[in-house]
Amino acid sequence: MTHKPIRIGTRESQLAVWQAAAVQRLLAQHGHTSELVYIKSEGDTDLKTPLYEIGVQGIFTRSLDIALLNGQVDIAVHSMKDVPTMMAKGIVQAAVLPRASHADILVPGPGFTADRTEAPATIATSSIRRKTQWLHRYPADSIDNLRGNVNTRLAKVQESTWHGAIFAAAGLDRLDLRPEDSILLDWMLPAPAQGAIVVVCREEDTYCADACAGFNDAHTALCAAIERDLLRTLMGGCSTPISALAEIVNDTVILKANVLSVDGGSKIEIEKTAAIADARDLGSEAGAELLANGARQLLHRAV
Repeated sequence: MTHKPIRIGTRESQLAVWQAAAVQRLLAQHGHTSELVYIKSEGDTDLKTPLYEIGVQGIFTRSLDIALLNGQVDIAVHSMKDVPTMMAKGIVQAAVLPRASHADILVPGPGFTADRTEAPATIATSSIRRKTQWLHRYPADSIDNLRGNVNTRLAKVQESTWHGAIFAAAGLDRLDLRPEDSILLDWMLPAPAQGAIVVVCREEDTYCADACAGFNDAHTALCAAIERDLLRTLMGGCSTPISALAEIVNDTVILKANVLSVDGGSKIEIEKTAAIADARDLGSEAGAELLANGARQLLHRAV
């Protein structure tokens, strides 16, 4: 039985196309032909409003969801951290690729100084999560909004007077754009599923589901699911400062998570562990504990 090429839906940004092309190569390795179909998203057209002010989940995925449900594409490829924890009805997860770096990094700007005893710095980011964690550590600093694709944001940093801007390491690494002088923010917890790529398809499309199952990475899928379960339990999205990271060490899942107030002044954090076989509910359990420890009040203040 022959099949037409699998149509891969992707946003038009360089990073999104890189991710879709990575899936295309994996499909080819498993004997499937495919083609890329470019879809514009709301997140790509409004480049001025901070993401935490737009305040809607799925801003980078909704247009692709519509194209998928309309039959315009067969699968869609997303940065997993952009995908709402409740997927659109009729769409299911088909595969998660092995996770790249989960870390955030600081790209120094013209105003950069390594001496934190000098005047307060100005840092650029559109992420409320990064903003609050930075202000928790450096409360005297100020945060400017920075939107656009990776290349646009890197250019804006160099044209600015900022001390620096915060980027996901994975995005810069994938495009070979990570500056040599970038600084790893190893104290900053990432967004749930940061660094992971997910492929989705229509619920009834068993052909595409089977085609993608061959390159699903079980460990990344488990860790991302745990982080997203925590996010769902806290009912968070792009406009709430929630961070989570699950990692597997010696057959044990270690989950770290935190919730901060918008000004960065208050933080509630948690760390939980479980054997891989018993870890499926780790995220929802940690989320419930965070809520019991006062996270609900912080999140209400964040909305």
